[in-house]
Amino acid sequence: MGFLDRLLGRSEPVRPDLDRLFALPSAAVTLRAAAGFAPTGLGSVCFASVEGGAFARLRQDVRELLDADTERGGVPVEFSRDAYGYTWLLSRHPADAPEDTVNDLHAVNTLLQDGGFGPQLLCSLMGFARVGDGRPLALVYLYKRGTFYPFAPIPGSGGDGPGAGKRDNALELEVRATVADDLRVEPDLSRWFPVWGAPGL
Repeated sequence: MGFLDRLLGRSEPVRPDLDRLFALPSAAVTLRAAAGFAPTGLGSVCFASVEGGAFARLRQDVRELLDADTERGGVPVEFSRDAYGYTWLLSRHPADAPEDTVNDLHAVNTLLQDGGFGPQLLCSLMGFARVGDGRPLALVYLYKRGTFYPFAPIPGSGGDGPGAGKRDNALELEVRATVADDLRVEPDLSRWFPVWGAPGL
């Protein structure tokens, strides 16, 4: 960062640290003990698709890598596109194997980043549900910020478009405090974007 950038108060962009994803299993243990939320075994990665052969080949590489265990009973990954045109990759594992979910999330992010498509990566999430009533929760990783935040949609409140649906802000703040020692939580609440209808949530 140059002198002029410092003088004008410009900050250097945060370099993505994908290894922070490996803190999710520890956060899952904390969440279960302190708030009664357990992993669902679902995780997803959101990215902006790019037209062209290189991206198509990379997407196929992702599928082949993550589907390598299907012969041993693993579940194939699923690709879908949301209403905004973003692509989501959904990974499924047993609920008691959060490490496997995290390995998939890390692998997809790494393949896209190393393939030169890091700018297309938006976020990754791990799904949770409250033991007893199934209340949904996600811990969302912002690729470009290298930080996490909780997203707690209120079941039955909708959420099909901008401004639709409701989220439980009090629960999100409670979860932020709960996992603060495990994860680097995003300090700017305006970046806690709602991910309505995200696969894995």
